[in-house]
Amino acid sequence: MTLEQLYLALLAGGLVLLASIVGTRVASRVGLPSLLLFLAVGMAIGDGGLGLVFDNYEIARDLGIAALGVILVEGGLTTRFADVRSVLAPAGVLATVGVGISTVVTAVGAHLLLGFEWQLSLLLGAIISSTDAAAVFSVLRLLPLPRRLAGLVEAESGFNDPPAAILVLVFSATPLTVSLADTVLEIVFELALGAVIGVGAGVLGGFALRHTALPATGMYPLATFGVGMVAFAAAGTAHASAFLAAYVAGMVLASSKLPHRSATRSFAEGLAWLAQISLFVLLGLLVTPRNLPREVVPALVIGLVLLLVARPLSVAGCLTWFRVPWREQVFLSWAGLRGAVPIVLATFPIVEGVEHSQRLLNIVFILVVSFTLVQGPSLSLIARRLGLMAHDAAREIHVESAPLDVLEAELLTMRVAPESRLRNVTILELRLPEPSVITLIIRNGHTFVPQPDTVIKADDELLIVTNPPTREATERRLRAVSRRGKLAYWFDEYGHRD
Repeated sequence: MTLEQLYLALLAGGLVLLASIVGTRVASRVGLPSLLLFLAVGMAIGDGGLGLVFDNYEIARDLGIAALGVILVEGGLTTRFADVRSVLAPAGVLATVGVGISTVVTAVGAHLLLGFEWQLSLLLGAIISSTDAAAVFSVLRLLPLPRRLAGLVEAESGFNDPPAAILVLVFSATPLTVSLADTVLEIVFELALGAVIGVGAGVLGGFALRHTALPATGMYPLATFGVGMVAFAAAGTAHASAFLAAYVAGMVLASSKLPHRSATRSFAEGLAWLAQISLFVLLGLLVTPRNLPREVVPALVIGLVLLLVARPLSVAGCLTWFRVPWREQVFLSWAGLRGAVPIVLATFPIVEGVEHSQRLLNIVFILVVSFTLVQGPSLSLIARRLGLMAHDAAREIHVESAPLDVLEAELLTMRVAPESRLRNVTILELRLPEPSVITLIIRNGHTFVPQPDTVIKADDELLIVTNPPTREATERRLRAVSRRGKLAYWFDEYGHRD
């Protein structure tokens, strides 16, 4: 690649990224996961649009797995453990046993209704059996659902990717030889080891970050996200569930009271968005539009089997034992959004050389797009009709920190020395130039917000917010009063540096 070609590639990538970001606002306003827009962008610049040909399924699989790791780390970092703690058991059962039920029912439907061979039927059932974390997070977090229900949906979407991926790998073996006992043992082993690695990485990483003073604030988000990716890669290397390890490590880190948590969350969200955009555009490139029409009917048939039979049976079969109300079960059945995960999983059998597996990619692509168009915008209506969301319910408030440079402000700190004349001066008598203000005083290990008549004492730590135009005048006033007291100007003391 020449330097000019590199610049052209970066220009095209930047324009695609900006166009995708602008389009997310439109998608979010109508309740659609932004994945549809990103897929459309990929198809527009692909073989059926601008003519960019990409058909390397192995690279697509590898990049897809890496992007899903980033998305799951961010999902864990932005999931509050308090919300999912009470629903870990039902979410775990729905993410394992539920995936198995959906796989079997969908496979039977594909075999009987479409005449697929059993290997393709089982692969199709496993590929579309799990809900998609990115799609669920992007849509359901905008709805004011009961906390327990929202936590159950989020936890399931974070936990059910590993069992689906394991089943797809098992069914991709050629020739197909499936032992139920061996498959169950493999799933249990990989999930257990992945969870242990995720918890271990989260605990050790959280401890290290709390007790390590890094030289720059921006390194904390990098280090935190790096711990999650280390858990992801370590679990994969150990033949454990990398997806589960990434999600669990993120949740443990989010609960570890790390420094700069708001900055870390923002950084993780930005990386996850970049991963989603890159992944969905790549998957859109991978699909050849002229091959899609012939698979529309099979995709719709399997989609209806999944939506109306397989998903409700898996939800009822798993959650009835936990006494989940029927209204919530109905909503969970409808809220099983599919997204990038099924499309990425559809590349696995192609890479493994399973015969006719290319059809599965096209079917899954059509199914994801069509049923997301139906399910996404209707979730709010379904929740209201089931009495799970009030018309005037307030959404959760997210408190965010803003960098001082965005506010055009600067933060000054100073300690009042015992010999300083600032002692016994009140905040009002200090007369700092506007808009400078003392926002906080730390005294004897306790913090409080000062009032105009608050008296400054020795060893106080003062936090002063000012702005660039008045910073120098503020520093001069503090120095002047420290040297000659509140009547410093009367003594011709204006706080200039010596």
